[in-house]
Amino acid sequence: MRLAGLLVAGAVALSGAPAFAQDRERSEHEQRVYDIYRDIIAFRTAKGHGQVDDMVSYLTARLSEAGFADEDIMVTDYDSDGDPTQGLIVRYRGNGSSGEKPIVLLAHMDVVDALPEDWVRDPFTLTEDNGYFYGRGTMDNKYGVANLTGTFIRLMEEGWTPNRDLYLVFSGDEETGMVSTRAQAKWVAENVDPDFVLNSDAGGIGLRDDFEPLAQRVQAAEKTFVTYELTVTNQGGHSSRPRKDNAIYELADALQKVRTYEFPVRATPLTRSYFAALGQAVPGELGAAMRTFAENPEDAAAVTTLRSVPEFLGTTGTTCIATMLRAGHAENALPQTATATVNCRVFPGEGVELTAQRLAEAIGNPDVGITMLGDPTESPESTLREDVGAALEKSLMTRFGRPLPIVPYMESGGTDGMHYRTLGYNTVAISGGASRPQDVYAHGLDERMRVDAFYAGLDHWTIILKVLAGS
Repeated sequence: MRLAGLLVAGAVALSGAPAFAQDRERSEHEQRVYDIYRDIIAFRTAKGHGQVDDMVSYLTARLSEAGFADEDIMVTDYDSDGDPTQGLIVRYRGNGSSGEKPIVLLAHMDVVDALPEDWVRDPFTLTEDNGYFYGRGTMDNKYGVANLTGTFIRLMEEGWTPNRDLYLVFSGDEETGMVSTRAQAKWVAENVDPDFVLNSDAGGIGLRDDFEPLAQRVQAAEKTFVTYELTVTNQGGHSSRPRKDNAIYELADALQKVRTYEFPVRATPLTRSYFAALGQAVPGELGAAMRTFAENPEDAAAVTTLRSVPEFLGTTGTTCIATMLRAGHAENALPQTATATVNCRVFPGEGVELTAQRLAEAIGNPDVGITMLGDPTESPESTLREDVGAALEKSLMTRFGRPLPIVPYMESGGTDGMHYRTLGYNTVAISGGASRPQDVYAHGLDERMRVDAFYAGLDHWTIILKVLAGS
């Protein structure tokens, strides 16, 4: 997941102190979603901790209590690279009066692990502090899970019947092997064949530094996620007899080459239109660079400015970054093997083989082996349908009393949505959250979400579903 966003109902301002004070009385729906949010963040649903099934049991109990029949709740077990996990699919039965195919709604239940000793606050306890909710998954993507689950419960308790079936599809290993994602996408294609797919794990409202909303972002494409291992081997030896060809040093030299290498600038009509639209609202040098890049992606000054901002670097081309290291076998022995994990986000059309070739050319040392891990998925672009756009417009008007620009973009990260796009389903991500770029801590220390953002986005999916599937 990447950018989510902040929404405030009606005319409440998005600047200054949080609009939702800690002691403010919550509505029934606000309390329900808060409780779900708090409870599921307590599950350490990271790889190796075996708690996804506990979270699934919790969610199924909440949904069953709200009136969802057992036959409409499907729990499936998966083995994700030796790590047990589960997926959850929930059907909200419609009356079929529209004659249209179902809508599928995505979120993922797993998180990147967080080490409690590294955090100021316990990452698996929802903590409110200084206007933010802190905890692993507060943005990525347990807000999406809580919001969608709470919306289904709210609509069921209202007695609302959609004019077509709706499905929640929650995966259990989006952050790692995506085994559950692939299997669920295949099941959905074979058993549901939806009209389209909406994802809660990206998009949302981008905010200015003063928390004023800039635009509703719609993720319509994403880069290819691929990981390579760089490995140097050596005969090793005794540490008292150093060799010049030390495997760790050779690997370090290779990583320095990766660090300084810049992939070629790339642009598509989608990325150019995104920068053109966002550049109208972003002030100063950055906004000017966006507008210039949209006109001329080869403008060196604009490229330099955009690539100096992590949020926009990936929108201008492929990126590769070292993320893990392992080397040596004893403190008094020369290393026989040194390996680095390098994660790349490949621009559409570049391809994983060309990316590996460019890494090899940048490193310039044939003794550094490059091995691709897993089975990368390259996905096509989607388009923002008119009906989905109209539903978004109504949601924005209801909450802000005025329209906001709706801007499709390409995600630099990867989400479950790629596997539905590859199967031919129009898939866009329209998170109910919002954030400033400097508040995006997904996968990092002190992940957080603005308190007022949390509450203000809770009508998001209700409004959208009633527009898209209302009688």
